[in-house]
Amino acid sequence: MSCKHDPVDPVIPVDPPIVTDNCDPDTVYFQNEVLPLLISSCGVAGCHDPGTASEGVILTNYASVIASGKVRAGNPGESDLIEVLTDDNPEDRMPPSPRQPLSAEQIAKITKWISQGAKDNACESTSCDTLNVSFSAHIWPVVQNSCLGCHSGVSPSGGISLTNHQQIASAASGGRLLGAVRWESGFSAMPQNGNKLSDCTITQIKKWIENGTPNN
Repeated sequence: MSCKHDPVDPVIPVDPPIVTDNCDPDTVYFQNEVLPLLISSCGVAGCHDPGTASEGVILTNYASVIASGKVRAGNPGESDLIEVLTDDNPEDRMPPSPRQPLSAEQIAKITKWISQGAKDNACESTSCDTLNVSFSAHIWPVVQNSCLGCHSGVSPSGGISLTNHQQIASAASGGRLLGAVRWESGFSAMPQNGNKLSDCTITQIKKWIENGTPNN
């Protein structure tokens, strides 16, 4: 974030996330969608993780996102987080240049979450489709939300770029992708600084790999 932000107050502990059993397609869930995106794009070493806290901003947990991102529940237009995500100046925009800005779709998702009250919410799907797993419907959305912020641009983390099917399929070869998302010994746990992917998501990734990593 840019240096126009004032120092933030100490983070106040908050209650655990509100978790629902079913995922409403019209609701944006912080723990499922917003937080992984912010961690992948911004809450990394050298930027806005707890160890770096550039300009006092931490974007790796709900309380810090609200406080240091100056999120105004119900009012995205008055939220500093939205302001820096959409800034026309590459030097003030988050993520900063030369990293790619968030897509219009991703910004719209965060904006909608704030409009819906900026709640610390989450959902757990009651079903897990492992029979009809596809790259476009199951794998790519997870990579976009949880991985692309680190694994894209001119200097991707670990030298691993995940910007298209070919690159993701290559990372899946030899068990590297699955080992990382399973947090297996000998692999860097991914998403970095974030929560482990759900059991359903990991199972879908495993199924896609077993099916030959098709571009479907």
